[in-house]
Amino acid sequence: MKEFTVSAAESGQKCIKYCEKLLPNAGTGFLYKMLRKKNITLNGKKADGTERLGTGDVLRFFFSDDTFLLFSKEECRKNVPAKPMADIPVLDSDQIIYEDEHILLYNKPVSVLSQKAKPEDISVNEMFLAYLQKTKAKTDAISRPSVCNRLDRNTSGLILCGKTYLGLRVMNTMLAERSVGKYYHCLVAGRINKPILLKGYLKKDEKTNKVTVRQEMFDGASYIETEITPLKCSDAVSLLEVHLITGKTHQIRSHLAYLGHPILGDHKYGNPGINEQYRRKYGLKHQLLHAYRLEFPDLETELTYLSRKQFVAQKPALFSRIEKEEFRGNVEF
Repeated sequence: MKEFTVSAAESGQKCIKYCEKLLPNAGTGFLYKMLRKKNITLNGKKADGTERLGTGDVLRFFFSDDTFLLFSKEECRKNVPAKPMADIPVLDSDQIIYEDEHILLYNKPVSVLSQKAKPEDISVNEMFLAYLQKTKAKTDAISRPSVCNRLDRNTSGLILCGKTYLGLRVMNTMLAERSVGKYYHCLVAGRINKPILLKGYLKKDEKTNKVTVRQEMFDGASYIETEITPLKCSDAVSLLEVHLITGKTHQIRSHLAYLGHPILGDHKYGNPGINEQYRRKYGLKHQLLHAYRLEFPDLETELTYLSRKQFVAQKPALFSRIEKEEFRGNVEF
């Protein structure tokens, strides 16, 4: 959730104009839709966009961080590569899961940023732009091609990329409305042998880039929901399918740690002793969390051919090796 308080200099303008200035890449139609659905509120109430804003009015945008960033001015600036395109590596073609005229799906490796944090960073976003240039892919002048969702640096798996204005608009709207099914595989410490629907509240500390999870609502926190289905388990470790219902920063990692089953290799929320065991045994230095499947909803646009499509990304070799070794013996399911 993002919150903005109208200043004296900003007062007098219509609500929809204020929203358009904050999110110039979103499109007016999309913003009106978000107002109707109360994903954008004015002073805690539903607005229609025609209201004249006054000093001290508060607008709240109930979007994920990724969605807000992609629609904002900041994202336009961040997407400009700091290096010449010729010096940027392109996407690994073996890791491209799907591509058509409007979108591309990529299986991001561990240790690669989705989007750059500093001007000199090389991320999937820059590699995507370099790939489009190298392949002479047809784009358009309305909107710059971009990655649409983010994964943590050390989380692998499916990244959505928009090549055209239409592709970006449809993918970003789908993500903003949480209509796309996002499923992860992870290996966690301990035994989980029954499905769990986790509900709670999460707050991010911007200074430490770490989140706090609690069962009850607390000041500044956002509601989170995580659905867990065990696939395999032993006394020491469990393989889970995680359905990310809401999409907050570090939600899966922190929610599982709060439950008492941290993801193996997670140095921010995990168990240091267990992590050290797996580092010595397998050389594991990152969390075993993989965005393995996306399920598209029914799409009422020119991209209807993607309706109900599912896309799956193969897990990294180290993840698969550890999974195989850990479940060699006594395994449930």
